[in-house]
Amino acid sequence: MSEYQYYEFLAVDRPLDATALAAVRALSTRARITPSSFVNTYHRGDFKGNPRALVERYYDAFLYTANRGTRQFMFRLPTRLLEPGAAERYCTTDAASTWTRGGHVLIDLTYPCEDGGEWDDEDDLGEGKLTSIIPARADLATGDLRLLYLAWLHSVSCDQVDPDDVEPPVPAGLDDLPASLHALADLLHIDADLLAVAAQTSPRPVTCAPATAQWRTRLADMPARDKDDVLLRLLKGDPYLGAELRRRLATPSLDPRPRDEPRTVADLSAAARSRAAERERLAAEQRTNRAAARQKAAAAVRSRHLDDLAAEGESAWQRVDTLIRATKPKEYDHAVTLLIDLRDLATRQDRQQDAEHRVRQIRATYPNRPALLQRLDRAGLALDRATAPRR
Repeated sequence: MSEYQYYEFLAVDRPLDATALAAVRALSTRARITPSSFVNTYHRGDFKGNPRALVERYYDAFLYTANRGTRQFMFRLPTRLLEPGAAERYCTTDAASTWTRGGHVLIDLTYPCEDGGEWDDEDDLGEGKLTSIIPARADLATGDLRLLYLAWLHSVSCDQVDPDDVEPPVPAGLDDLPASLHALADLLHIDADLLAVAAQTSPRPVTCAPATAQWRTRLADMPARDKDDVLLRLLKGDPYLGAELRRRLATPSLDPRPRDEPRTVADLSAAARSRAAERERLAAEQRTNRAAARQKAAAAVRSRHLDDLAAEGESAWQRVDTLIRATKPKEYDHAVTLLIDLRDLATRQDRQQDAEHRVRQIRATYPNRPALLQRLDRAGLALDRATAPRR
């Protein structure tokens, strides 16, 4: 399989100006470049730019996928929307790292490709994935820390966190992730059992009044000077104003809550393994039950079929003779199928010897029809010991 790589950059908060566009166009002659995006794929060669440097300087988000298994999601937020200390509580490994540059907090989430790891289908790579994940960045800007907790859980999935380490604060709402965070968990292959176990201690979000009524009340209490500042920033086109206002006016329903008895990584991993084992046990039980139900249904159908055959009496054996006399392969097949049914019916009626006798008579009547005899042999119908196939 040939190598396939996908690179995508997004400018979410502000489009690139002419100078920035010229700089990124110099990195590739084949990329699809607009003021808000940069997309390129490679089947040979590699990207000449440095994704980390481009996110630090120009872009707000970056996605890299390769069919050899590697995935990377990188993004940035202004420090006034995400405190560096908050990111550092969750992102401390090679799989989930953070740093600050130029007034931004940057986060890099990487799923590494192990030697001999899985290769992905090109049709399932890259295109559309960043668009599905990027709303999680906006949620983080308004104070929803679930993305950061998933980053830490990703490090745990990659075995990059010490088993004795205690989990960071668990945000509310882990058991009801939005589509964007589900897409991120899928991209990074975060263990589903580990995520489910982590969500068991996640508080439920606080039920708030409708947003418009809540905002109206809190805006009324805002000092006039602050309102003037908001209007001025709005006129200047501040891209972060909306996120800051929502964060200021909203009830902090997704803030992490401290636990009385924090869990260690070892605790979470053990619970995830236990859950996986129980899930597999239940799945195996369901498979067994479904198989038994199918067998029971098939047996019922078979029983009704034999009942109908019993009602035919001698005419069923006459049909066998008619089919054989046609001397056609398809009719031979039908005849053998009917003989199997008659054999099973005879077994149910405790008349198996009679059925075997009649099949031997058929063999004796048509000794020069090898196509028929071969079919009877394969079906195991009234075979002599010398001609019976070995099992």
